[in-house]
Amino acid sequence: MQKKKFAQFEFIALMASLMSIVALAIDALLPALDTIGVTIGTRQVADNQLLITMIFLGLGIGPLIFGPVSDSTGRKPVVYMGFLLFAIASFICIFAESILIMVLGRILQGIGLSAPRTIAIAMIRDIYSGDYMARIMSFVTVVFILVPIIAPALGKSILDHYDWQAIFYIQLFISAIVAFWFWKRQKETLEVSNRIKFAPDIFTNGLKEMMKHKTTIGYTLISGFIVGSFMVYLSTSQQIFEQQYQLKEEFPYIFGLLAIAIGSAIFLNGTLVLKFGMEKLITTSLLAFFGISLLYIVLFYNTPNPNIYMLLLFFGMQFFAVGFLFGNLRAMAMEPIGHIAGIGAAITGFISTIMAVPISTYIGRFVINTTLPLFVGFLVCAILSLSILAYVKVSARKLKS
Repeated sequence: MQKKKFAQFEFIALMASLMSIVALAIDALLPALDTIGVTIGTRQVADNQLLITMIFLGLGIGPLIFGPVSDSTGRKPVVYMGFLLFAIASFICIFAESILIMVLGRILQGIGLSAPRTIAIAMIRDIYSGDYMARIMSFVTVVFILVPIIAPALGKSILDHYDWQAIFYIQLFISAIVAFWFWKRQKETLEVSNRIKFAPDIFTNGLKEMMKHKTTIGYTLISGFIVGSFMVYLSTSQQIFEQQYQLKEEFPYIFGLLAIAIGSAIFLNGTLVLKFGMEKLITTSLLAFFGISLLYIVLFYNTPNPNIYMLLLFFGMQFFAVGFLFGNLRAMAMEPIGHIAGIGAAITGFISTIMAVPISTYIGRFVINTTLPLFVGFLVCAILSLSILAYVKVSARKLKS
């Protein structure tokens, strides 16, 4: 029994590590955005947001390649391919001298890192299902969320002692350690008998299969709106705290503090999901996300930014609600399509990310002198998400009757 518990703990830690390289590649770079912008000659501060949002574009495209390949060849080889591409892309970023080359490198980084991220989800689905899968996903995400807590401080420390290129070298070093651990300790989770022969129509067949399940489509679309609204915060956080609030030195610690709000919700989700179920937690969290956004707009419409403590209170409440959504939305979307977990994870990830990138890019352009546009974006995304959720629930009831 003790050995089994340790094996599960190591599996959770390893899956979280595979996913955490994504967070490291995003969050460790946040304190260096202005410095990198000067080096590569960005003309507007808002252009620096592209260094964050464009990696998500790669994270959306990559699973379309790696998902079907993993269903055909197994999970492990795909992870190695992804880490190799990430290494190549990192060197492109290190030697970039223009915004175009840097954005290209970031997109390729995202494509490469989509492999370990997608395969981690597929491996979890290979082994677990239902609310127990959501529980494992919650524990994985709790470990994963530790990275956003420390990554900006790590990035700032590196920037203070070296240069921004050193941040990429550290990412490469950590990814090499995780890749070695994965190679040494993780067994293949996709049995040969369950593999699907790779064919040109595997994507269209997978999409057709997904379209049969309104639950999968609905929760994937909701995930797109939630991820998109959260990406606005990620891409503008450095701009908000360092420029609007003049808190350059405090920024990494503020970012880490808010990450704790998400992490605590995800940790609680591991227990609450077994008691209340994924659907109830998603409904409650979306209503909270809507209510908090509306309250902020009512209180601070056409006024200057509130003091930093009030802003942190609202951000903390928002992200606590979001913490219950990430894992549960993905688990609900994957639940009906466990028989095509690889391509399923790929398509759901692609749809939600391709939605999220333009949402975050568009809203982020309005976050210049005030945080109000951010909360307006939260509110719109919450309204659309609740509308989709209502449709999914009504459809499910009709199907049962």
